[in-house]
Amino acid sequence: MVGLVEELAGRVGMTGACVALSVPRSWYYRQRAEPAAGTKRASQRGTPASALSEAEKADVRAVLSSPRFCQQTPREVYATLLDEGEYFCHWRTMYRILAQQGEKRDQRRQRRHPTYAKPELVARAPNQVWSWDITYLAGRGRRNFYYLYVVLDIYSRYVVGWMIAIAESSWWAQELISATCAKQAISPEQLTLHSDRGSPMKAHNVADLLARLGVSQSHGRPHTPNDNPYSEAQFKTLKYQPTFPAEFADIERARAWARDFFHWYNHEHHHVALGLMTPAVVHLGQAEAVAARRQQVLDQAYDAHPERFVRGRPQVPPLPEAVWINQPEETAFSAPASEVSQPAAQPGSRNGRIVLEAGKQPATIEETLEPLREGKPPFW
Repeated sequence: MVGLVEELAGRVGMTGACVALSVPRSWYYRQRAEPAAGTKRASQRGTPASALSEAEKADVRAVLSSPRFCQQTPREVYATLLDEGEYFCHWRTMYRILAQQGEKRDQRRQRRHPTYAKPELVARAPNQVWSWDITYLAGRGRRNFYYLYVVLDIYSRYVVGWMIAIAESSWWAQELISATCAKQAISPEQLTLHSDRGSPMKAHNVADLLARLGVSQSHGRPHTPNDNPYSEAQFKTLKYQPTFPAEFADIERARAWARDFFHWYNHEHHHVALGLMTPAVVHLGQAEAVAARRQQVLDQAYDAHPERFVRGRPQVPPLPEAVWINQPEETAFSAPASEVSQPAAQPGSRNGRIVLEAGKQPATIEETLEPLREGKPPFW
């Protein structure tokens, strides 16, 4: 067949010959490269005459593993023996002999990276999982930054707490978290607080505070921004606002801008993932009533002009049954969205001021807000 391909290739070319004979070109080249009968491939050849015998290899291994040389490299052993007038083989051959016995490896201590577990968090209602992070806000002058701390409920996308400080500190984080938990009336074992592995997030005083509050702590993996997606997405929404300035003249102007933005974000911004409802509507338990009013409007529009709705009667988009950070593989959400439990309305914030329901003020709210009277950065 090879000869037939070559004969036909002289007329129509190799490609045409292989196509005409239904023979792959790779098969032809492989057959042509096969050694002739009676010859051996390179891999089938015998041991070269210059190779060390098994006894000589054993002597080399004995020298390399001796107490004198067991902690030295073959290069050092080779040079030392040469200075003493003794030669066994080249140091590269010593490496090959060690590799054949599985004894060749880097003896230096290598850095071992710890294995971090992938966080898997699920929230089916507000105030079950919060995500928090810190971002920079540029100030006037070179290397002048303000630090924006934001605590976000991942189910409702509601910003439950924020502050702007002049430093990235676990102390400020501790004050913000404690005040936010008091404002939202968080009970022990109710909440999981998720973050990345920044210095304030891993601080011992923050961990001690969460333990006292009965709040579970969760961290994303290093260099994995997808482990904290809600905070990252919220920061992008903030910094892509048309009114977001290139720099802030001072910290008070930064707080004023942030106060207006978070009021808009919580109370006026219709979130796609929430069925075009605002985070405040979902967080305060008003989603069912708002959805009923919207459905009534859609029904009236359909009854008036059904021909305009080619897909039938329009329906209000439902709220998600659950949201998650790294969805667990074995988690199944079978309950309809209407059956997902919604907590009672929680105290919220309005225009940067703390708003608490009558009779619902936490006993420790005065202690929590005591730093405000000392001229420290205000919350919300």
